[in-house]
Amino acid sequence: MISTVIRTCFPAAAKVVADRAEEINKLNVFPVPDGDTGTNMSLTLNTVVKEVEALPAGASIDDIAKAITHGSLMGARGNSGVITSQILRGIAEGLTDAKNQDKPTPGDIAHAWRRGVKVAFKAVRKPVEGTILTVLRDVSAKADQLEKSRDLTCREMLDALVVEAYESVARTPELLPVLKENGVVDSGAFGFAVFLEAFVNAATGKAGELTDFKTTVDAKADVSAKVQIELNDDWEGSEFRYCNEFLFKAEKPFDVDESLAHLATLGDCELIVGAYPDFKVHVHSNEPNRVLEYMLQFGQVYEVFIHNMDMESHDRTAKIAADQAEAAGQAEGLPHKALGFVAVAAGSGEEEILRSLGVDVVVSGGQTMNPSTADILSAIEQVNADSVIVLPGNGNIRMAAEAAASACEGAKVAVVPTKTVLQGFSAMFVVDPEGTLEDNVEAMTEAIQDVRGGEVTTAVRDSQAADGSPIHAGDVMGIQDDSIDVVGSSVEQVTLDLIAKMQDEEEGDSLTILAGQDMDDEAFERLVAAIEEAQPDLEVDPHRGEQPLYPVIFSIE
Repeated sequence: MISTVIRTCFPAAAKVVADRAEEINKLNVFPVPDGDTGTNMSLTLNTVVKEVEALPAGASIDDIAKAITHGSLMGARGNSGVITSQILRGIAEGLTDAKNQDKPTPGDIAHAWRRGVKVAFKAVRKPVEGTILTVLRDVSAKADQLEKSRDLTCREMLDALVVEAYESVARTPELLPVLKENGVVDSGAFGFAVFLEAFVNAATGKAGELTDFKTTVDAKADVSAKVQIELNDDWEGSEFRYCNEFLFKAEKPFDVDESLAHLATLGDCELIVGAYPDFKVHVHSNEPNRVLEYMLQFGQVYEVFIHNMDMESHDRTAKIAADQAEAAGQAEGLPHKALGFVAVAAGSGEEEILRSLGVDVVVSGGQTMNPSTADILSAIEQVNADSVIVLPGNGNIRMAAEAAASACEGAKVAVVPTKTVLQGFSAMFVVDPEGTLEDNVEAMTEAIQDVRGGEVTTAVRDSQAADGSPIHAGDVMGIQDDSIDVVGSSVEQVTLDLIAKMQDEEEGDSLTILAGQDMDDEAFERLVAAIEEAQPDLEVDPHRGEQPLYPVIFSIE
């Protein structure tokens, strides 16, 4: 019975994706210690599992299809996640049409895939070749071809579709130039192939096993050979930085096509899927506030998720909650003032410096642990000031800071878009406590324009540098503006080489450098001495930042 197969196999397949989430993460993310493509896909599938498991034992295939549709839509993360929700919806709806639910035929399977293609492609205004949609269409075409084979069993058909899925993924770089140029396959497509294989294995009695087809193994090997580095699972060569996705409850009728056309003027990869009054909205843009403002005229938005597509946002850990609670306790009882400041920092040394420069409340967070809008809003309220300036200190955090600023009702709030904590230092140096909010924001924003930043960390997986040279797990990387410009084996040498490169590009006068948790005082002193010897005209200002994962961060002005 189809309903029994789905209820048994979907959880098993979701578990395989969860077990292999780290493998998917390693294949498809920028090789610094963050990124969670596989984790996001696992969370999406687990939402479906919860919806299906909540159904009564005798639930019909129609009820199961509705649970899959609702669960995948509500749990979808990222552009590929939303498209995957529509693929699952279409296939589930197609399976409800099978005349004999106890014994489906290859024709029923082919019909379900055709329905998946129809629903998914309808949801995407501008389908792009070389993505998850390509794999979907290829698998459906294969199912149509196999349907004509009279002697083919459903099991044989499913096994063949798994092979086709992996082979299609392996072909994606040939179809989308930006993938081939960067040596990648589409992460959504690869993850979907993994899920399909796991589902079929469970359906054919091989749950938790790898298929024993040599063709499938070869296809998967071909995929692995092509995958090197992808910035994130939501990357499709977009010129827009922010991925905006949220649930939307319409309060009055609105034209979906007209709304999609308007969203297209604000960005790309626009999607509005669902049925009145419940929808999921997704678009890439540079101004998320305009996306939200437009949709708010038709109803309510909730579960808003905005992130920088260069690096997938991580869920905050229990440590963040504990640090935030501690910060809240420290901020209690602050005296009222005209102008206050909130900043985000990852290390205790960074926090200490920010407080010494006049920051009232420091929110714990940074590159790999982004605070929420609620965290930043709480910090703003703790400042107890008429006007508050927020320094996010990271591109991933800027949107949350701006959302908190918009949500604050008790103070006038502005955000100075610092991308690093070191830019925050420079911004605080030009503060005029007697000046207006507007004048200070203007001066602080101007002060950070000429602050160039560098970071040194260790690669957690094999990849490529900006010049195409190989990076191996364990290599030390020097990063400037998200570009891996220097690779070596020594933190000290990589730091020196990165500083030299940046000085050759544009000579600066001063360098502020922070030592992370992983660099002891002796090593830091040696590094500072080496910098002063190599760059005698550069004024060096060393401090302990105690930031995690990055033994060295610095800025040049």
